[in-house]
Amino acid sequence: MAENVIPYDAPTEIKELEIVNVYELEKEAEKIVPKGGYDYISGASGDEYTKKQNIESFNHRNIVPRVMADVENPDTSTSILGTDIKAPFIMAPIAAHGLAHETKEAGTARGVSEFGTIMSISAYSGASFKEIEEGLNGSPRWFQLYMSKDDGLNKDIVDEAIADGATAIILTADATLSGNREKDVRNKFVYPFGMPIVSRYLTGTGKNMSLNNIYAQSKQKISPRDVDFLASYSGLPVFVKGIQSPDDANIAIGAGASGIWVSNHGGRQLDGAPGSFDTLPGIAEAVQKRVPIVFDSGIRRGEHVFKAIASGADVVAIGRPALYGLALGGWKGVKSVFDYFHQDLIRVMQLSGTQTVEDIKNTRLFENPWG
Repeated sequence: MAENVIPYDAPTEIKELEIVNVYELEKEAEKIVPKGGYDYISGASGDEYTKKQNIESFNHRNIVPRVMADVENPDTSTSILGTDIKAPFIMAPIAAHGLAHETKEAGTARGVSEFGTIMSISAYSGASFKEIEEGLNGSPRWFQLYMSKDDGLNKDIVDEAIADGATAIILTADATLSGNREKDVRNKFVYPFGMPIVSRYLTGTGKNMSLNNIYAQSKQKISPRDVDFLASYSGLPVFVKGIQSPDDANIAIGAGASGIWVSNHGGRQLDGAPGSFDTLPGIAEAVQKRVPIVFDSGIRRGEHVFKAIASGADVVAIGRPALYGLALGGWKGVKSVFDYFHQDLIRVMQLSGTQTVEDIKNTRLFENPWG
């Protein structure tokens, strides 16, 4: 007997968004994204303490307003690993954009491309490289890998990413199994579509599979040898994503990492961990600018972008807000989100007396003992 599968009706509208703040986008997205998909995107692990801390921790360090700084029309442009970008933020690698909009990762890619920054393609994408390229249209992209237990398959996937034009590999090291995502358990959530990139090492395509099932078929024993393997085989810079400890940053660099990605997976893995921003200064001190640092988890305002860069990040990555924009407006919604962060950052730079991204990096934040 054929299994009764409830169709997944993802949003379809494509429109520009008027954004006052991205917190409101989350509330609006909840109204139109099917519950299982919305809870997967917005949810986190356990009590969601760490997810809350990701945002609240930005209050622990403050920006000091500066006057008479001779600043006008701040310049947000920067570069990372030789790629010039319009502003110091990129798209974070997130699985299954098709939960937010029918255009999947191709829609996100077009919005990111139209804005002028880097798209991070997740191995757990619901779209193929070819489909995503239709949105990117030649724009820069990095590839994020959940490793197979079979290095031969890892080589095949990396080869495909390189052929697609990836200029860096992101090794996600903090998700060797799923966090305690209670909303997904309660919803009995399964992916309503396949995962073309990693289907070669799944028992199935990914469709109608739970996250626990998919993680179980990926590699759990991630070690420094994997960093060395990916760097040596690909010949590309490798970021290690999920770093929350200065010790792990040093280990990653010693193993051949060309970049450190400070992240706690948006609070979706180990609940009770600190807010990602609270870990950033110590990691930056350990890294000592030997390699670039990307930061994510909790970015919601221009002030957050500014504080992360002033605390040692070279760029930040935008995650959930971009998917809410995708849900509400397709590729135009994604671009609207990036445009919002751009204009918000310009405002913060003007009020803090910083003309360039380099000025932000040289800014000293006020340590708030009451934060």
